[in-house]
Amino acid sequence: MTHLWVRAESRANEDRVGITPEGVAALIARGMTVTVEDSPRRVLPTDAYVRAGATIVPEGSWPTAPDDAIIFGLKELPEDGTPLRHRHVMFGHAYKGQPAGQALLRRFLAGGGRLYDLEYLTDDTGRRLAAFGYWAGYAGAAVSLKAWAAQQRGGLCGPVHAYPDKTLLQDELRAQLDATGQPRPHALVIGAMGRVGTGAADLLVAMGVPVTRWDMAETAHGGPFPEVLAHDLFINAILAQPGAPVFVPASAVAPGRRLTVIGDVACDPSSDFSPIKVYDRTTTWDQPALRVADNPPLDVVAIDNLPSMLPRESSEDYAGQLLPVLSDLDRIDDGAWGRAGGLFDKHAKGLTQT
Repeated sequence: MTHLWVRAESRANEDRVGITPEGVAALIARGMTVTVEDSPRRVLPTDAYVRAGATIVPEGSWPTAPDDAIIFGLKELPEDGTPLRHRHVMFGHAYKGQPAGQALLRRFLAGGGRLYDLEYLTDDTGRRLAAFGYWAGYAGAAVSLKAWAAQQRGGLCGPVHAYPDKTLLQDELRAQLDATGQPRPHALVIGAMGRVGTGAADLLVAMGVPVTRWDMAETAHGGPFPEVLAHDLFINAILAQPGAPVFVPASAVAPGRRLTVIGDVACDPSSDFSPIKVYDRTTTWDQPALRVADNPPLDVVAIDNLPSMLPRESSEDYAGQLLPVLSDLDRIDDGAWGRAGGLFDKHAKGLTQT
């Protein structure tokens, strides 16, 4: 019998969850066992999982789970270096040469466990089966506009927080933009046809921001892209991957540009394939904007768990996409799960050969 263990998230400002109580009930009806860790921060209350039929266990107890349990979470595990003996379903960020990702892979090798990375759950054409992209783009565009508004006040964007729903976020942001007394900035979204770009563009349009939308056709020539520097605001919705063009070169910090805010929603600065070359680290909820130039200012917003700013909408959306895939966990060696496991095996083997 397949045993899914839903762990509590240990990361600060992470209130999302990848399965709803209704999803838990559906898996139990299929014959699965579902254990859910208690969490005071999770946006969906533990009591709802109780009513769905899940077994509730203490927060952070997954290391003691039975060997055959499949541990399911979203963001990073505590970086304590302990070997990982279970099968884990999570966003590993481990396949693009990231230092933390390499350390994670070594923990799996040491413990004999296996990673099924949520980012690489795809159909047989390579299309992702579930993604938080829309809400990442939505929230990323919102924080980028907050950074622009802060610049108009002569400052740097202050701390951000989670919102009960998108309406409250919109109302607060609209008031901040109106208070600047300035016309709305002009924005460029690259990757506008994807989930991330669509979410970003939807938020920008809702705020009255003129949006230029680019996708593969506009970037096919490989660069350079002076048009990026001719906009006030640039939202990158393209993942770092081999062959990705550079949209913002290191030289962009020089004067002579209109661009003052970059929202790197894809947010992978430690990858060699990052298309944004003016910064080298992610930003945080407490310090959401990194100033990389002063005259004129250039701020980068690069928060890597943006959808958690709208945890209810993003959790319910993602969980709905993922549930059909979770329903196939009893065939973990086949289909999307088999492909994800094979990718782990490939990268783990590469690590042992270096």
